[in-house]
Amino acid sequence: MRSWRRTAYRAVRPILFAADAEAIHHLTLSALALAGRSAPGRALCAVASGASSGPAPIELMGLRFRNRVGLAAGFDKDAVAIWGWGALGLGHAELGTVTARPQAGSARPRLFRLTADEALVNRMGFNNAGAEAVARRVAEARHRLPDGFIVGVSIGRNRETPDERAIDDYVHAAGAVAPVADYLAINVSSPNTAGLRDLQRADRIASLVNAVAGACGGRPVVVKLSPDLDDLEFEELVDAIAASGARGLILNNTSVRREGLRSLSFPVDGGLSGRPILRRTLDRVARARDRAGQRLTILASGGIGSAEDAVAALDAGADLVQLWTGLVYAGPGLIGESVLATQSRGGV
Repeated sequence: MRSWRRTAYRAVRPILFAADAEAIHHLTLSALALAGRSAPGRALCAVASGASSGPAPIELMGLRFRNRVGLAAGFDKDAVAIWGWGALGLGHAELGTVTARPQAGSARPRLFRLTADEALVNRMGFNNAGAEAVARRVAEARHRLPDGFIVGVSIGRNRETPDERAIDDYVHAAGAVAPVADYLAINVSSPNTAGLRDLQRADRIASLVNAVAGACGGRPVVVKLSPDLDDLEFEELVDAIAASGARGLILNNTSVRREGLRSLSFPVDGGLSGRPILRRTLDRVARARDRAGQRLTILASGGIGSAEDAVAALDAGADLVQLWTGLVYAGPGLIGESVLATQSRGGV
């Protein structure tokens, strides 16, 4: 399924890719933020994405999503373009990852394109303005968001926080954003914060989930896992999360693996996203659905670059899909294509 929007974007993409990846990323967010603040701008967003305004809503985790297609965390860390995301026709946007305190992140360059693989490598390091700042921006945007547009916020740990106080960081961030978020996502799977993935263990995850759930006023809590877990670790984690206070799983975060890449050179450090991890995402979604049954809502996030990929994720057992790197390579038309392709799954 391809549209004229995809063709038009491919024509201008070489110009965008001639510039630094992070610079273009920030320029995109600024343009989307500006467009979202006016009626003509929002109309232009709707044309650019081609997303239909009429799919049946879906009820998951006690929330009513207007469609099954959303934005993954990491694209809009500081909630600067919320109105624009709504105008593009997405069913939800997951903002962040935010930390308890503002954080500059890693030194630049820290975002790299692997064009031959339709992939990115990032080592951003949770650069963000802090949980309180993001909460203020979400609160300011709330009154102009479309009906059924769900706002999630991903929370993480500050880099300098010692392991024994990691849960305190998550609880602080959760308390700050919960009053304005529809759901919270616990990020224990980014490869770019030393020690973070140590929280991604079956014997630790329940304590973290339940602490966050206790701080977020009844908001649904989901957990985002790494694609690099071995099968046994993964199954144990799914069991532990399903038995905790969590309502869902996000599969997957970025990968530290580099096998099978076609690009001639690539950064060794950082998290790989995009098409190379799609197969892993589909496998993990299917395993999680088989393991957890209907106890958890599953969000497929990783490698979805076409409407066919979105449908494959739902076929594997996902309830929702999230886009990120696919938008970089396919453009905003990917949103409309994916929404249209997943409409047949129906809703409430």
